[in-house]
Amino acid sequence: MGRPRKFDEERVVEAASRVFWRKGYEAASTDELCAATGLTRSSLFNAFTSKEHLFKRALAHYLADRSARQAAVLDASDGTGASGAERIRRVFALIVEDEAANRGGPGEGGPGCFSVNTITGMAHLDTEIARLIDADMEKRLSALRLALMDGRLDGSVASGRDPADLAWYINAVISGMRIAGQAGADSRTLEAIAATGMDALTV
Repeated sequence: MGRPRKFDEERVVEAASRVFWRKGYEAASTDELCAATGLTRSSLFNAFTSKEHLFKRALAHYLADRSARQAAVLDASDGTGASGAERIRRVFALIVEDEAANRGGPGEGGPGCFSVNTITGMAHLDTEIARLIDADMEKRLSALRLALMDGRLDGSVASGRDPADLAWYINAVISGMRIAGQAGADSRTLEAIAATGMDALTV
């Protein structure tokens, strides 16, 4: 029987997620992962087999956390009675808050979005990563579609476009805000992007 692990696996995955998020798969070194997780090289890879396996666990952890936070903001049954458009506005506000929290020093950008970074850098190279990204995307789009459909019913979303198309549009605006934040855009700029995105729902 193997010896029991003496560490919190979820805490280790969370720590590794922050390294991969900021550095990317290729640039994240084993030494950096060990320093972040507090594990030795042997303990790290005894637990997670390989750097690739740890990356996939870290990505899945990040996607689950971000999707859950976005879904909570879009949830119509949260007791607030928020309109469909207001729920979309809250998602944009969440992105602005995230980027402000993740920003470095004055004029510096944050790490952007781990998901977007992975889509542009790795998703086309690995089918398992692509499946993780696709499943997460469908969850996000589904939650956005429901909020937009509710917005059409409650009158807060005036656009006559298909809610599925609008969901893709909102998702694209969110990704653009993440990239802009990564490039150093401040909260005022991100809020302006969000306001422009909301304009598309009301005309």
